[in-house]
Amino acid sequence: MASHLADTSSERKWATGWILPLLAALSLGIFGGLGVFTFGYGEGYAYLGNDPQSCANCHVMQESYDSWLKSSHHAVAGCNDCHTPHDNLLAKYWTKADNGFFHSLAFTTGEFKDPIQIKERNSNVVQAACLHCHTDLVNHMLPVEKGGDMLSCVHCHQSVGHAQSVAPRRYEGY
Repeated sequence: MASHLADTSSERKWATGWILPLLAALSLGIFGGLGVFTFGYGEGYAYLGNDPQSCANCHVMQESYDSWLKSSHHAVAGCNDCHTPHDNLLAKYWTKADNGFFHSLAFTTGEFKDPIQIKERNSNVVQAACLHCHTDLVNHMLPVEKGGDMLSCVHCHQSVGHAQSVAPRRYEGY
């Protein structure tokens, strides 16, 4: 009788031991498949490169692309030059992936502001890009203390990257 109970217990353990891995594999397969399909359908691979026109694949970005074409920087800087970090490749592609995911989510659900608005984290990336290219010109305006406040470059140069107005901001940490 005791051996019969032991057999039932081990059978129960075996039967329940495969359910969790199966559910995990199914979830991974479903979400992975949806991710691959969405990446292919949305031409996500185009965003891995450096072609500014790929940023206009989404109709919401067309106005930003058109305003960049009219800006003073269109001949010397593309989207990645201003909107991705310059300090390392991992940070650049992390920013692209982060922005790509949240842009896709916002555009798919329709939950975005029109005209599109830059988030504070991305504004900090833009500020760092300005300083990366123009440090020799602005070094006298940088904060005296590390982490001190400074005026945002786009406060005075609103139409440099995009020939449209941008809300002025103050930045900390530069």
